[in-house]
Amino acid sequence: MPLTTNTILICAGGACVSAGEESVKDALERKLKEYNLQDIVKIVETGCMGACSLGPIMVIYPEGVYYQKLTPEVAEKIVEEHILKGRIVKSHLYKGEKGEVIPQPQEEVAFFSRQVKIATRNVGVINPLDIDEYIARDGYFALHKALKEMTPEEVIQVIKDSGLRGRGGAGFPTGLKWEFARKSPGDKKYMICNADEGDPGAFMDRSILEGDPHSIIEAMTIAGYAIGAQKGFVYVRAEYPIAIERLTEALKQAREYGFLGENILGTDFSFDIEIRIGAGAFVCGEETALMHSIEGKRGQPRVKPPFPAQKGLWGNPSNINNVETLSCVPPIIFHGPQWFKQWGTEKSPGTKVFALAGKVKNTGLVEVPMGITLRELIYEIGGGSPTGKKIKAVQTGGPSGGVIPAEYFDTPVDFESLTSLGAIIGSGGMIVLDEDDCMVDVAKFFLEFTVDESCGKCTPCREGTKKMYEILDKITNGEGTEEDLETLEQLAYIIKDSSLCGLGQTAPNPVLSTLKYYREEYLAHVREGKCPAKKCKELISYVIDPEKCVGCTACARVCPVSCISGEVRKVHTIDQEACIRCGSCIEVCRFGAISKVTPAVSVEVEE
Repeated sequence: MPLTTNTILICAGGACVSAGEESVKDALERKLKEYNLQDIVKIVETGCMGACSLGPIMVIYPEGVYYQKLTPEVAEKIVEEHILKGRIVKSHLYKGEKGEVIPQPQEEVAFFSRQVKIATRNVGVINPLDIDEYIARDGYFALHKALKEMTPEEVIQVIKDSGLRGRGGAGFPTGLKWEFARKSPGDKKYMICNADEGDPGAFMDRSILEGDPHSIIEAMTIAGYAIGAQKGFVYVRAEYPIAIERLTEALKQAREYGFLGENILGTDFSFDIEIRIGAGAFVCGEETALMHSIEGKRGQPRVKPPFPAQKGLWGNPSNINNVETLSCVPPIIFHGPQWFKQWGTEKSPGTKVFALAGKVKNTGLVEVPMGITLRELIYEIGGGSPTGKKIKAVQTGGPSGGVIPAEYFDTPVDFESLTSLGAIIGSGGMIVLDEDDCMVDVAKFFLEFTVDESCGKCTPCREGTKKMYEILDKITNGEGTEEDLETLEQLAYIIKDSSLCGLGQTAPNPVLSTLKYYREEYLAHVREGKCPAKKCKELISYVIDPEKCVGCTACARVCPVSCISGEVRKVHTIDQEACIRCGSCIEVCRFGAISKVTPAVSVEVEE
């Protein structure tokens, strides 16, 4: 067998696949074959490498050169220049703050170098479809240790000692959860992996399933041993076809290697896992609704107690953990609890994966130690604003979370600190907002999501969130009153206190946090008909500055409703009644002659 001279890791995460990863890989294979290099250059499709805005991405070893924004043509050029001649193709390297090229940003750029990867330790590194690569990275060693050297109680104690808390939102201690299930009487118990990741913009669970499915299988098997379960289910949404495909293959491989099935590793412990595919309802992320769905019933929550550990799937004791939580289990068992606790804070040990998005230069998945400050996350790792505009706030925790203003950016990111500010870590969604974002509009966006996703079982959530959305819509249309703000706040607390499940109980959070920190924006809408961020269409107008307009006609040509008129080299005007405020004109004006004003310019109607 010829020796491999180069290994090309190419990101096959969902974002890179969407950006054309497959055609790039095809071009690589085609060009390598053309030069008869296919046997000495190895191409490995990995899971998500994290920097999703830069895809498709690949890294060429042994040098570790990082190429981004690839096309099939560039891939062919890299084979001819880099692989054949040893010359790096600089045009598609990572570019730093001042435009300088950085061949190995993994070591020099904070977005990569400041990460500590535990949950995503293998994602972007191994071929998820090759169990041998997982084993080569200490895969299934923890399972061997647990089954051969530890009692179930000792496994639970290690998880308790590590301080691992659920990464799905609530932050409940994982070891305690396992202990409840262990001690709950019953001959039949179930271990469930919640892969029904529903927060808009969050995709860490999908990335782990796509990039490291064996870590979930190993963790579930360890958990099954600890609580006394013989059967496990992975509940994953149908929108994740790549994750389902790779997990299915990984399950098959694990059975072939004796890591699943009867008498695992020669012990008397038997355990197997099935995949259950959900239809994508947000409420099925709630554990009782999820179990109903697995049972073939409509995915709706029920009253707790009894908790799943007491009465779960088909009435039997069950334990549910999400993907990211489980992915931390094997290294904790293998290395011990103190190893895990070297990162994070006393009450929130370890790391957390965040999906960094919005108005920052570097977007994508980042895994960082708990306790890192929001400022470090946004400015050092995220790179700050890409436009130079002032960053105003960060929204954490998805539709169940809240906004945190810039003056609190020195707050450490852990469960307690964010909760004290009226936000939550949630599953790890983190959206950075700047001065162009209207906080009323942000609250309305998230509430619209929860209105759509409410299962309708309980009245406070079904009717209350709809009423709140109607009030927010009224305010953003310039029709709100100060009394509406009082009603909005009262409704929010009633819904939080009286809803059946976590979806309803947390749905008002975006409204309450924006009312708490940005009440002046709400008041500007209802008192003055102004949107300070100039975002709400009914409260703004686009106007042309006659001192700056040169009559180039660019705005008139791009206007989709032909509401801009004027002769060449003469000042143009906008018909405010016809204008749909799409913003196309301001984007093409090279002279800064068009601006937004609030309140909207009044339109005189002829009698």
